[in-house]
Amino acid sequence: MRKTIFLLICVLGSLNTSKAQDSTEVQSYALSLQEAITYGLENSYDAKNAYTDVEIALKQKWEIIAQGLPQISGEVTYQNQFIQPTSFIPAVVFDPSADPGDFIPVQFSQKQNASAVATWNQLIFDGSYIVGVQSAKTLLQISENAKVKTDLEVKQAIIEAYGNVLLAQESVAILQKNIETVNKNLNDTQKIFENGLGEEEDVEQLQITALNLESQLNSTVRQLAIAYDMLKLTLGIPIDSKLVVTDALEDLTMQYYDLNLLARDIDPENNIDYRIAEDQANLAETEVKLEKSKALPTLSAYVNYGAAGASNSFTFLSDEQRYFEQSILGVSLSVPIFSSGMRAARTAQKELAYKQSLEDLERARNQVKLEIASARNDYQFALDNFATQEKNLDLAERIENKNSIKFFEGIASSFELSEAQTQLYQAQQDYLQAMYEVIANKAALEKVLDTSVYKPKED
Repeated sequence: MRKTIFLLICVLGSLNTSKAQDSTEVQSYALSLQEAITYGLENSYDAKNAYTDVEIALKQKWEIIAQGLPQISGEVTYQNQFIQPTSFIPAVVFDPSADPGDFIPVQFSQKQNASAVATWNQLIFDGSYIVGVQSAKTLLQISENAKVKTDLEVKQAIIEAYGNVLLAQESVAILQKNIETVNKNLNDTQKIFENGLGEEEDVEQLQITALNLESQLNSTVRQLAIAYDMLKLTLGIPIDSKLVVTDALEDLTMQYYDLNLLARDIDPENNIDYRIAEDQANLAETEVKLEKSKALPTLSAYVNYGAAGASNSFTFLSDEQRYFEQSILGVSLSVPIFSSGMRAARTAQKELAYKQSLEDLERARNQVKLEIASARNDYQFALDNFATQEKNLDLAERIENKNSIKFFEGIASSFELSEAQTQLYQAQQDYLQAMYEVIANKAALEKVLDTSVYKPKED
């Protein structure tokens, strides 16, 4: 029996251990840029919150609509009068010979009573209700357009964060290659110096270069880790998870090299920022209508039905308990007559706010035009700069290679080699940055040219 219990404990312990391992297992992701965009649009914190805002707006819309639909309520009350109220009746009511100043205390009600009432309320006409339904539709439109804008911003942020990871990765790889080359040159120079054919300054100059590269590599490795964490945060992936990017910076740059995009244009009114400004103007106009509607009468009706019973003891669940029914049908008409100019002042405020929103709308139109022109210019510069930096890198590699050959032939000094190497390292970083700028600036241009509309999720 003891052996059986011990075996059972071991089995349960192993199961618990395996469950704990499963719960602490780190998730792994391997994503291309397109896969990252698809994942982020579904799982990023901003995208999910924006979709929740749309759901909230849908509920608010129905809340407003429901105010004009039948409202049914019920009420059940029970009272137990531990000390019943006492009334005083002139004694002459019961005894004509009694002194007129005498009163007799009496208790009319029974100690316990219960009642149940159901009420049906129906709004028949309310101008503010009609306008409220219109405003609910506008608010829903605002939240849907806000979701579209959020998705565009999330997409751009993912592209930039993904590009930063690739940029840091390529920088690490290039620095490692440069360190390998410098260390080889340093070893060769050290041997030449030890054989009495070189100067110690040449060795020291290469040592300085190697130390600087090591420092840059360590810093870039840390930047790469931060870039990965930033990408995870943008995607909505836990920071402690594992993430691998599967695209290469150069391949992605070629995909984002699109001269046709420079010729593309849109109507500014289709831009999401303009549409949001238009929604705000529509909402301001609706608020003007709402204030004006408050001068209209409100008509509502109600009908209720109920029953009540009383007893000196709790017999309300008994078949013998008597209940007395009652029912009321009522109509209520409320007509605003005079507000001492308060409604007029409120309406004037809303009209001025609406006027401001129209100015904001016109500004949004021109701002969209400016953003498109600016983004197009930035992308054009990024393409031109990429071509320039590609040529500069080729030249810097040739110059560094020539100076390296001259150095080991004793024609060039270590200082000249160091200058050529520094120029090469800068050209490498400029080339990597130029590739990133092509990707980032195309994403920015695509964002301002985007004319997407809200699409509900499919169940």
